[in-house]
Amino acid sequence: MRDGKLRVMSRPLQHRARAAGGATLASAVLAAFAVSVFAVNLSGPRTPLVLLWLAAPVSVVIPVLAAARITRAARFPAPTRRFWRHLATCAALAGIGVASNARDALGSDTASQDLSPVTVATYSSAVLTLLWGLWRLPLGTTSRGDRMRIGMDAGTVLVAATVFMWHYQTRPLLEAGNYRAPSLIAASFTLVLELLAVFAIAKVALSGHRFVARGALHLFAAGMVAGALSGFLQRLIVDKPHLGLSQITVPLVMICATAAARRQWQASTAPGRRCPAGTRPSSNLPYLAVAAVDTLLLVTIFTDDGDERLAAVAAVALTALVVWRQITVFRENARLVARLDHNATHDALTQLPNRALFNETLAAALSSTAAGHRHGVSVALVDLDDFKTVNDTLGHAAGDALLLAVAQRLVSAVRPGDVVARLGGDEFVVILDDVTPAGAEQVARRMIAALGEPVVADGHELLVRASIGIAGGRSGDDAGDLLRRADIAMYAAKHGGGSSCLSYTDGMAGAVAGSAALGAQLRQAVDNGELFVEYQPIVSLDNGRMTAVEALVRWAHPTRGTLPPAEFIPVAERTGLIVAVGELVLREACRQLARWSAEHGQLAPAAVNVNVSARQLAEPSFADRVAAALTETGLAPHRLTLEITESTAVALGDAVAHLEALRRLGVRVALDDFGTDQSSLTLLQNLPVDEIKLDRSFVQRLASGRAEAMPAAVLALARVVGLDVVAEGVEVPEQAQQLATLGYRTAQGYHFARPMPADAVDRLLTAAPVAGAST
Repeated sequence: MRDGKLRVMSRPLQHRARAAGGATLASAVLAAFAVSVFAVNLSGPRTPLVLLWLAAPVSVVIPVLAAARITRAARFPAPTRRFWRHLATCAALAGIGVASNARDALGSDTASQDLSPVTVATYSSAVLTLLWGLWRLPLGTTSRGDRMRIGMDAGTVLVAATVFMWHYQTRPLLEAGNYRAPSLIAASFTLVLELLAVFAIAKVALSGHRFVARGALHLFAAGMVAGALSGFLQRLIVDKPHLGLSQITVPLVMICATAAARRQWQASTAPGRRCPAGTRPSSNLPYLAVAAVDTLLLVTIFTDDGDERLAAVAAVALTALVVWRQITVFRENARLVARLDHNATHDALTQLPNRALFNETLAAALSSTAAGHRHGVSVALVDLDDFKTVNDTLGHAAGDALLLAVAQRLVSAVRPGDVVARLGGDEFVVILDDVTPAGAEQVARRMIAALGEPVVADGHELLVRASIGIAGGRSGDDAGDLLRRADIAMYAAKHGGGSSCLSYTDGMAGAVAGSAALGAQLRQAVDNGELFVEYQPIVSLDNGRMTAVEALVRWAHPTRGTLPPAEFIPVAERTGLIVAVGELVLREACRQLARWSAEHGQLAPAAVNVNVSARQLAEPSFADRVAAALTETGLAPHRLTLEITESTAVALGDAVAHLEALRRLGVRVALDDFGTDQSSLTLLQNLPVDEIKLDRSFVQRLASGRAEAMPAAVLALARVVGLDVVAEGVEVPEQAQQLATLGYRTAQGYHFARPMPADAVDRLLTAAPVAGAST
């Protein structure tokens, strides 16, 4: 059944294939009839002269219909249908031309080979239509140099064809006296156009034949060659006025056109392959034309037939065209070589020197330190912090825009003569020649400052943070070793929290390796449940009651014991594990506060504070994860406070929207370590904040009896804008007393309680107020 169905479905295609083969056969029959009648009348008129002209106009109808069928077939691309529309028009004009030619020959009492202006114009229009159809084909030739070469090659064909046509057809026929000069010259021009069409078809065939079947193009070329040759052979029948070579050449050309339509109909519907980049189709054609005209020049000189001057002028013109063409080729090749050299030594995105050119330049700089430079060479390796987050959350377009901005800022920050290169990814390197170690650090700090201003990348405002490692070298040092030391220093800076620069020192490699190993262990710790949460109370300075707790993560390391956050959070930030660690702490803190509320009622802490990083906030699903944790634990949103540091807030960019979404949900936001950054006041204006936590550095100054002005100013500011305030780092009773005197109501620190497990908090909740309150 299925095979039968397939056979039924294929019948229309088989019918069309048979129809296409029948059209080609019909064209061949008409051509055979034309040749037979021509042969019968070769020695003299033996049949009615109208039979000589009968087959030519009729033969045109078949390719016109075949081409029209292709133009209506939706399975072919638009350029293919458009080309065959031009071909149908070309064949129709050829039919009109041959009909007019027959009228010229038979319109008087005596037969004539002369052509009227209408006939010449119609023939020329047919060839020009073909040329226009070829010109409109998309060939992938886009460069100005390619178009100029095609134009010069066409000019070469025109000059050579014109000279040969004059020498072998036009002048001999004029000397025979059977043709009017204007008509003969116009007809010769038509044949020159036919030769030009042969050149154009060759160009199309060799340039990739994307929308026209290659076999069809070959058949077109054969037909146009046949038409052009008729002009050269016309002189052989100049004494037989009843004959004209168009009587047989038109049917022969139409066989080629019909066969070409059949080949196109059978071809794939998809565009063909392009010509490989860098190829030069028909590149030998100009040299062949020069050789042909030079040969003609020699022939005319030795035969003394009067065309020496014309052949010499043509030879000079062709030589000039070919020389001009070669000059354009040499220039384009030089530009291509320059581009290849540049691409081989420069980064494609930023156009900075790449690793290969960097190594070459660094080696030269190191060798020059022995040639009069007072100082050595330093290498500053720059690596962007959290660049992967930009690519993952905002897309590679934003990442590329950020890299371009970084490249420009690095170039503007270094000294004249310093070389900025891109090694790949988000790694840049700077060669600082003839510089002291202190000078190299100064340049590095300048680069960090230049990157400190927010960058607008693909519509997103981003803050760039970078870690820079510096290594110095002198003559005799290996460039690879110098870069390796800078790489170690860069990782040391990154492990220290990032956005800083460090110079390489002996022993630094071991510390970096230890930090890298710690990162691998941390990944296992998350999976194995080695992380746990402790809670530090936030108390009321009035009565010592616990008002909230801050959740702080700890790591029960299997060999090193309990590790505080300062030892592994930077590693978590660098590796991206901070997202998993942060979610673990968030869920555990919400679950624990819900349990305390169920067990202790109103004595339970009113809220739990959880620290979040910029990396977490940059996650598109962060707000949804927080909402899910609240829903799962049944905790009211207003009882969760998310703490962000000032540096985190500055790095947020578009992630501020996540905080705003959480505040709409009811979650509170606290600005931690307040007062340590220059942009504190701006942050209060731009961020959705409910609470600020006074940095411990201000509290420590209170302990030494110095300046109460800043804590008092922060409290006054908070009251003006309606924010709650918590003082951090209270370690002695005097600090608690002074804060209470200034008007602070809540605080936290070792004076009240150290971070403790959840069961220790349970005991505090059932005991007296926390010791150390101002009361």
